[in-house]
Amino acid sequence: MYISTRFRIVIHLCAFLVVLYSLTMIPPMILALVEKERSLFGFLYTFIITFTLGSVCWALTGRSNIQLETRDGFIIIVLFWLLFSVISAMPLWLDDSYKVSLADAIFEGVSGITTTGASIFNDVSHLPKSILYYRAQLNFVGGLGVIVLAVAVLPLLGIGGMKLYKSEMPGPFKEERLTPRLADTAKSLWLTYLLLGGACTIAYKLAGMPFFDALCHGLSTVSLGGFSTRTESIGFYNSYAIELVAGAFSLLSAINFTLYFVALARRSITPFLKSAELRFFLMVASIIILIITLEVWRAGMYALPASFVHAFFLTSSMITDNGLATGDYASWPVHTIVLLLSASFFGGCVGSTCGGIKALRFLVLFKQTRHEVHQLAHPRAVMSIRVGNSPVNDRVLRSVWSFFFLYVVCTCFFIWMLNLQGYDLLTSFATVAACINNMGLGFGETAAGFGTLSDSAKYLMCAAMLLGRLEIYPVLILFSRTFWRS
Repeated sequence: MYISTRFRIVIHLCAFLVVLYSLTMIPPMILALVEKERSLFGFLYTFIITFTLGSVCWALTGRSNIQLETRDGFIIIVLFWLLFSVISAMPLWLDDSYKVSLADAIFEGVSGITTTGASIFNDVSHLPKSILYYRAQLNFVGGLGVIVLAVAVLPLLGIGGMKLYKSEMPGPFKEERLTPRLADTAKSLWLTYLLLGGACTIAYKLAGMPFFDALCHGLSTVSLGGFSTRTESIGFYNSYAIELVAGAFSLLSAINFTLYFVALARRSITPFLKSAELRFFLMVASIIILIITLEVWRAGMYALPASFVHAFFLTSSMITDNGLATGDYASWPVHTIVLLLSASFFGGCVGSTCGGIKALRFLVLFKQTRHEVHQLAHPRAVMSIRVGNSPVNDRVLRSVWSFFFLYVVCTCFFIWMLNLQGYDLLTSFATVAACINNMGLGFGETAAGFGTLSDSAKYLMCAAMLLGRLEIYPVLILFSRTFWRS
């Protein structure tokens, strides 16, 4: 009876979220109708199928006095992201114009919704406008997480959303909230997100992009998703101004969104200045930008000013796991690309739309390592680890070390599996870094796109993208025997 009740709750809430997500098919459907594109039918069929099935399941699992438990939150998050991925793939698979296989459609859908930006299309410039917009919208919706949007309306259904919020939001400090009420928190995050997206779109337009391109790139940049309307990505425009805008908004989007909210509420930049994680992130990013600038200039590829602009843009894009690129990045010295691929594991700040391990965890690990060195030198000294003015307790330390270990193990496993399928080590490393970090830029055989991967490799990388997006634990917990004990 207990299991039946919990199953009913999970299905009921997932059905509601499917109905909610089905509504995102309307904007690209309208655009396809205006542009008279055949892709209209793919979006229309997806909307009808998902809206109908979601509504029926929601009605059949009617509830009263529902109270979510922790285990419900984890099940719903993982289950819905799987549904999320399948639904995202449907418009591409149902559109027979491009003969997209099921593996390709799922890869593109998972890549879009997890804000990875890796694409199976070798030439996106000739895709219909509705498809181009849809890909950017996938990035934008997936960026902050549809669950955070959903908890803003869950109170209207009489369902508490805190368990979902804690399962969805990245980072070790999941209990922090902006406002006392969770729905207000979700609304505040989305308002900040929308404002940043609008500002980025306007900046691209002022830098010289056509409006449609500016809108799509604005959506994909603030979500750190990386889907572009051009095959050459940002390199198509051959514009320093556009590269500087892309680089700057990549860094801005990698900042903890709670800082934006607090800064706007207080009308002060003090929250940014006091953030130890932000200072650490900007310091690391600045060092890597400087190194890449000097290495590209030393290789004789560009003059020094051009080297800085290209290095600033590409480093900002890859360290934040955005994935927008210059057209010729694959021709850069191999050691610079390997450094940038390694930097993608660093990521941005906790509470942003970036992937990777994230700056706060690296800051904690750095402070813990320094603490151990001091402790060895002075065994009797009593010292504590602090991030800013806040002490870091043992629970957080254990969580950070455990996550770091799991991330490394999963990365090595996926690299080994690709290598086992016949891909060289550099291609395997670059492809896994692109997928598990939700960064999207490959190298070696995947430098020009991920369509050359075998179907089994594509499904494997879909798993890597989802693990990276969900930060491993929600998936791992479902395979734990203790999780399923009553």
